[in-house]
Amino acid sequence: MLPLDEIKPQQSIELLKSLHILTRDGKINQDSRRKLKQVYHLYQFIEPILTEVSIDKAPFHVIDHGAGKSYLGFILYDLFIKLTQGRVTGIEINPALVEKSQALAKTLAFDRMNFVQSDVVHALEVIKDRVDVVTALHACDTATDDAIHFGIHKEAQWIVVVPCCQAELASHLKKNKSIMLDNPLSELWRHGIHTREMGSHLTNVLRCLLLESQGYQVTVTELVGWEHSMKNELIMAKFIGQKNNKSKRRIEKMLDEFGLQALQSKFLI
Repeated sequence: MLPLDEIKPQQSIELLKSLHILTRDGKINQDSRRKLKQVYHLYQFIEPILTEVSIDKAPFHVIDHGAGKSYLGFILYDLFIKLTQGRVTGIEINPALVEKSQALAKTLAFDRMNFVQSDVVHALEVIKDRVDVVTALHACDTATDDAIHFGIHKEAQWIVVVPCCQAELASHLKKNKSIMLDNPLSELWRHGIHTREMGSHLTNVLRCLLLESQGYQVTVTELVGWEHSMKNELIMAKFIGQKNNKSKRRIEKMLDEFGLQALQSKFLI
């Protein structure tokens, strides 16, 4: 059980119960404890960013992309945003999750929190105003790329993502094994478990290079201890407005080196 003193004092207990992190009697199991720890750790990284974008009580807009059940968006709103001029928009493709999140925001009187049922293309059409911060916590597989592409197109000041389940690139590595046999690098993903690991690592490296190529300064770090989550890589990107052609050339060379030319449209903008 999670001791009450581990819950942030400004945190709404009713919110945690509504998100099923706490039971009705205020208790928590080990799985929910890990989930809350992950969100709290991510909040520690995002809080200084929110402080920066809300300077002088300026209005700001946070997008929680691939929001799922919107754990991150709700907790960011509850701990920080509700006391500012900020607002949160959750983008989620599943209409049932969007409906539940909208109902919860209304119940909690989180008036500057809303939700859009959309993919990344339509989200760019629907959300026409300025975006300051884009977040994505464990947005699965290509949903993390959607969040990154959305943030780049909106020139968000910050893009903060914790990637999850990067399967797309691994499938291309697996499909191209026979083509790459003469390349000794293919040994890095000859075995199935290595294919998954290599695919995950390459995906995140290419994501960082993409962000750099589009004018972002990128930091990569560990989110929490491995005992809490294996999906543990945190990518933080700050818009500096100076596109990096060297990073773009690196992407091109890496895609060629690993036989991943089919993914050019994803990593070359």
